[in-house]
Order: sequence, then C-alpha cells, then structure tokens
Amino acid sequence: MKIVLASANKGKISEFQKLLPNDEVIAFSEILGEIDIVEDKDTFKGNAIKKAQTIYDELKKIDYEDVVVISDDSGISVPALNNEPGVYSARYSGVNATDKSNNAKLIENLNAKNLEITPAFYTACIAIVYKNEVYTVHGWMHGNVINKEMGEGGFGYDPMFIPNGFDKTLGELPHEVKKEFSHRSKALALAKKVLDVIL
Repeated sequence: MKIVLASANKGKISEFQKLLPNDEVIAFSEILGEIDIVEDKDTFKGNAIKKAQTIYDELKKIDYEDVVVISDDSGISVPALNNEPGVYSARYSGVNATDKSNNAKLIENLNAKNLEITPAFYTACIAIVYKNEVYTVHGWMHGNVINKEMGEGGFGYDPMFIPNGFDKTLGELPHEVKKEFSHRSKALALAKKVLDVIL
C-alpha cells in the first residue's frame, strides 16, 4: 500500500519506514513539494488531523486517488512544568527551533526548579485519512526526564528521556529496543489495526 506521510521531519519519516517495512511510505513533499502546515490546535489529536486532512485535500486536487495519508503529532509533557512543552514540543524554543535548542530550553526550565530528574511522558496521536474518513489513535510512553543529554541516538528529546524500566535514555538505547514500547510504536500498532479494517 502507498502511504503518504504528512510530515517533513526526517526522523519521523525514517521511523515510519522502519515500522512499516511492507508498505511504501513516502513523504508528501515527494509528490506535492513543500507545504507549510501551521500546527495551531491545542491538542496532539487536533494537529494530527489538520496535517493529514490538509495533505489529503491537496492530493485530491491532483487526482492522486486510493492513497492513505498518515500524520502524527507527538511530544513530551513534564507535569512538574505544567505539562510543558506538550503540543509545542517541536517549537518549544521558538519559530526556528532545533532539537538542540529545544533540549537546552527544557534543561534550563528543569534547572530553574532544581529538578535533576522528574516524571514525564510522551504522547503520539496518529491520524489516518482514507476515502474522506478520518481515524485517530493514541500511544503513550512514561518515564523520567533528566536535566542533561545522554546518547546520540533518536531525535528530539530522546537523549533526555529515560523510559520506565530502563536506566538509559532513548538516546542511548538501540532502535530495536525502543520500537518495542515507544509511544509511536504503540500508536502505530493501533493504526495498523485500523488500516487492516478499512483497506
């Protein structure tokens, strides 16, 4: 099945391709070029639906039929920081945020509260648009966030997050281990069930 991913994030695209090895997963930009979708909803679900629906509507304009559009909106929430960064995870440090600048801001805010380690959780919402119908699923991963970066793997806040049951960050754990319990893996397992029914 051809699956168009409504994301320009290279880390996410690579992750989806690894998680869906039997499907052709391509980024929307390969078909449509660059499109800037403003993520202005106040929930992961709202942003995921907006991204998927926008790309689906654009594909319909060029008669790109019988395609599944999948989008994901995800982020990390730290209860001790009023659940920041939450839906602003990708742009926590500003408009031109990078993983490094976002992590630096989170470290700064943890240090301001003298928090070396504190509970946190990742949320992933996956939206699927197919034949004008919208479906959504969620996955979560709980653990602790620390006030430093450890490990070079993963992307985003992974070098700062230690999942429950482990003593290493996601930045230190290999992909083969992470994919067993990550928030995106959990959401994608549910998304696969949806795809099995609708396709």
